[in-house]
Amino acid sequence: MTSTPTAPARLLPAPRVGGCPFSPPPAYTEAAREGSVTRAELLDGSSCWLVTGYREVRTVLSDRRFSADARRPEFPFVTPGRREIAAADPSFIRLDDPEHSRLRRMVTEDFLVKRVEALRPEIQQIVDEAIDRMIASGSPADLVTGFALPVPSLVICLLLGVPYEDRELFQALSRVIISTTAEEAEVARAQAELLDYLGGLAARKRRSPGQDILSRLAARDDLSLREIASTGLLLLVAGHETTANMTALSTVLLLRRPEQAARLADPSAVPGAVEELLRHLSIVHTGLPRLALEDVELGGTLVRAGDGVIAMLSTANRDDAVFATPGHLPADELDLDRDARRHVAFGFGVHQCLGQPLARAELQIALATLFRRLPGLRLAVPESELSFRTDAVVFGVESVPVTW
Repeated sequence: MTSTPTAPARLLPAPRVGGCPFSPPPAYTEAAREGSVTRAELLDGSSCWLVTGYREVRTVLSDRRFSADARRPEFPFVTPGRREIAAADPSFIRLDDPEHSRLRRMVTEDFLVKRVEALRPEIQQIVDEAIDRMIASGSPADLVTGFALPVPSLVICLLLGVPYEDRELFQALSRVIISTTAEEAEVARAQAELLDYLGGLAARKRRSPGQDILSRLAARDDLSLREIASTGLLLLVAGHETTANMTALSTVLLLRRPEQAARLADPSAVPGAVEELLRHLSIVHTGLPRLALEDVELGGTLVRAGDGVIAMLSTANRDDAVFATPGHLPADELDLDRDARRHVAFGFGVHQCLGQPLARAELQIALATLFRRLPGLRLAVPESELSFRTDAVVFGVESVPVTW
């Protein structure tokens, strides 16, 4: 066991340049080849551990010796903007138990598999109507603004009780909040504006409740309007940004692999195909931060109490020891027939993504319906002209011009 590798520290977040646009940043892949736990440096000059191996990532995300409480002074932040967000009003994903469990339990029932399955007809209608609008407007069309973004935005607005007509406001603010390049002051202003918006909405729902999550939270007397707003911000931002980018990126990836896209014609193959896409793309590409509370041996390396740790989901999901197929197809390859159910695209442990049943349902319905209704779907520009989003916590693509 060693405490300090001799290799130089890597600067995080690493640029996503070179190689396949759908693969992890080369620096993370190189680190994974060197070992499952390597040294890294954050933009503020502090050092941390970059954890790239599947087994080690799961340990970091499930072991109570690693804290998710972003208010701790030594907690690692990939960008200064992330620190600003945590310092203001941390959502429950940036808290430890018992605070984390208390807040999370209040919305858990809204995202249970049984509840989400009951929403499938409404999600299907939203998807079909989005495609109807695209067809009526004619090709070429932008898949992002015409389909990938409005579908999850409409769904999360429906669940939360956020007026969809306010989408331009919350979408613009969300982009700043998840940016890795925005200045701290800019992030602070965006978060404050969105919290004020959601707090005002919660106050109105206390006076005149509806059948939605914010109304139910507003009816509780053990929650402040600020706590409701903070929870609403997490659900609103995560609820549309991640699924929108997954839908767009998955479509681009499948258009370059038509033999894989054909698998979506079989309804029984769709759930497994979506799991493989989630594993392969792993769009939370900056990793998940944690702070060691005790000395922990991790992958043969001694992580000391007070050390920051970044758990890299993308490399964990490309670990050949876990995801290489019996025919020795490497984990770097896309294979919609692969058993990818053990992936960590939604995190792992008590902090794993609350909304994953909803994300799965939306992706299954959106992708299967899109390729069924538009069998001639293809890019309207060369793939080399696509502009990928590399300046945010969530990897994505700015626009996807398509025709059919």
